[in-house]
Amino acid sequence: MPKKWFQNWFNSPYYHILYQQRNNAEAEFFIDNLCEYLKPSAEANLLDIACGRGRHSIYLNKKGYDITGIDLSIASIQYAKQFENSHLHFYVHDMRYLFYVNYFDIALNLFTSFGYFDTDYEHVKALKNFQKALKPDGLLVLDYFNSNKVLNMLCPQMIKTVSGVDFNIHKKIENDKIIKTIEFEDQNKPYIFKEEVKAFSMGDFKLFFEQSGFEISHCFGNYNLEEFDPANSDRLIFICKKAL
Repeated sequence: MPKKWFQNWFNSPYYHILYQQRNNAEAEFFIDNLCEYLKPSAEANLLDIACGRGRHSIYLNKKGYDITGIDLSIASIQYAKQFENSHLHFYVHDMRYLFYVNYFDIALNLFTSFGYFDTDYEHVKALKNFQKALKPDGLLVLDYFNSNKVLNMLCPQMIKTVSGVDFNIHKKIENDKIIKTIEFEDQNKPYIFKEEVKAFSMGDFKLFFEQSGFEISHCFGNYNLEEFDPANSDRLIFICKKAL
């Protein structure tokens, strides 16, 4: 079976080159605000779903928390493992499959690390796994882009030069997906990758959470944790409780 786009792209070193501006300061700012809002206990067990190279997990661990990061990318987890300690662990794992049961106090799915799959069933299945991994009073934080704003401000074509590589980026809307095609050459070798992320709305998420056993307790629109504005917010950040 051919690999999905996210299995190829997230394992490529060029993914990290293109997005190297995603700096630790932004991640730490968001985590600081989340911790201030959620106030996890010192003994809390946290799960970072689709953790990438672990920037959120590593910072949470520095703040004293026990955290486990999971990601489908073998390359990303291999990189993250250099930071492991007795309270910080990383595993290669697909969110569509169960990982622990009734173990974690808080599950995090940050920086639009969702919406990658072909069917709603797969997305609900993933959310059900998040739900099962949480203790009865557990919380889920899911951070997505605000699709309303993204669709209204879509730039069909751009060239972005990073570390001497000219990335030709094309974006289009197709079958409710935002499809980004990334073409470039490096050392005279051509490359082409894709990103295909569902343009899920607030209504979509409400339905998915209902189907997977979550209740929305709050919704924020940016990393300052200001209220969500459908027209102007950059993010769509859900705080959800495990439904009893």
